[in-house]
Parts: sequence; C-alpha cells; structure tokens
Amino acid sequence: MGRYSRLREIRGMDPARDFEHIHKLITQYEFPWDYQQGINVAFLRDYGVPRISRLLDRTQEFEKAGQKRIDDTVLFGFEMAEEGLDSERGRAAVRHLNRIHGKYRIPNEDFLFVLATTVVGPGRWIDRFGWRPLCSNEVESLALFGHRMAAAMDIADAPTTYAGFEKLLDDYEREMFAYDPANRRVAAATFRTMATWYPRPLRGPVLRLSLALLDEPLLRALGFGPQPRWLRTTAERAVRARSRWVRLMPARPKRRPVLPKPRSYPFGWTLDDLGPHWAQGRPLEPLPDER
Repeated sequence: MGRYSRLREIRGMDPARDFEHIHKLITQYEFPWDYQQGINVAFLRDYGVPRISRLLDRTQEFEKAGQKRIDDTVLFGFEMAEEGLDSERGRAAVRHLNRIHGKYRIPNEDFLFVLATTVVGPGRWIDRFGWRPLCSNEVESLALFGHRMAAAMDIADAPTTYAGFEKLLDDYEREMFAYDPANRRVAAATFRTMATWYPRPLRGPVLRLSLALLDEPLLRALGFGPQPRWLRTTAERAVRARSRWVRLMPARPKRRPVLPKPRSYPFGWTLDDLGPHWAQGRPLEPLPDER
C-alpha cells in the first residue's frame, strides 16, 4: 500500500455510516502511537479538575496500582471499539464500565468533560504532531464515536460534532481548572508509572520532555511550573522528527494492526480482569436501549 492509500480510502467513506471503521483505522493503522499520546494527555487533563482528582486520589488506584489503572482504561476503550459499540462484546464492556462508575456520584458534566478529552485530546495531538493532519472524515468520526459512546454510557447532552466537543472541553477547563494538592498527587503517581516504561537513565529526561509538551494552564492546574523555552522547543522537535520518519514509511499492512500490549496482563486479559476487584460484587445494569 502507498503511504496515502488509506487516507484516500477514508475520504471515500461516509462518517455517518462508517465512523467506527474509520475510528479503528485511526487508532490501529494510521496514528496508533499518536492517538495513544493524545489519550495520555487526556488522562492528565482530567487531573486538572479538583473535583475529579480528589475522587481519583481517594480511590488510591493510581498510587497503588497505577499500571493496571492505565492499562484498564486503554483496554476498556479497545473492548468497546474492537467489534463495534453495538456488538455483544462492546455492550458487555460498557455494562461493566457503567457498573464501576455507578459506585460514585459523578456529575454528568464531569462525564462529558472526560469524554471530550478522549475525543479532542487525540485530535489535537495528531494535528500538532502527527505525520499528517486528520482529514475531515476522520475528525467527524472521532466526534461521532464519542457521541455514540455517550449514548451507551447514558451520558446526556453529548455533542455530535468535533467543534462541539472542543467548545465543551475549553469552556469546562476555563471554569474548572484550578490547583489542588490532589491534582499533583494523582499526576505524580501517573508520571511515576510512566517512568517505569523507560530504562532508568532515561526516566528523568523523558519526564522533563513530557512536561515540556503540556500547555501552561494544565501545568498550573497540576502544580508544575512552566518549562523553559529551550526544553519545549527540544521536545517538539523530537516528536516532529519522529513524525517525519513515520511519513517516509509505507502504510501499515492490514494484517498488522497495532493492538494493546498491556504490561499488567502479559498472558492476556478477560473483561472480568478490568477494573477494581470490588466491581464484580456490584450488579450489572441494562444499557439505556435495553430498559
């Protein structure tokens, strides 16, 4: 396949009908690494909101089992999307996720914000650092996938457009971003987990470069100071150098999708493995269209 052959395929699709397939092409073939970096930033944006970070801090999941917590979030997304949100596999994953969330009294606006970070975070990262920008069909598919996920999770008032998700995210952050000690504790626990992904001599430099890629409002909310201009420039050049290299590579073959390789489950996982241990003791509730 030529480097842009899959882009031509996507441009010929109808996002209203094909958004789940386009979403899979984005996450498993065209931008697997970039999409995951956008999701990692989405994690951090959640911590900039004290109401969210205090809840995460109380659970101590990032402090005590940070790698599992990160893996589980990625795997829930994979389980929902792999065979389609309306497949039995996808619906079972949503029921299980709803069972976990049902323990807590989470406002609908917080659910909307977290959902928006998973739509806009990868989109903005790819447009900033990807080997090519997203086309209009890809952007629309990210938004439609997010909207469909909201319906499955019984989250009200989700936007149907990418611009709507951007506005929701930006407005919410302007109102809700604020420093709280819990923000920094949860962020620090997450960074400690991410540091273990690299050889020990590289951990400090990689974390500094990671901070340099974050915007100042998020850094302030997490309790970190602005990073030096030279470091920000170095970090951006390093990521863009990778993108230039990726642009020169052939398109990923259909037989070789990028699939999750969770460190917490070296021998594979089942849906029951995901989430905290107490989740199995809670009842499964029917999805909105099953009531």
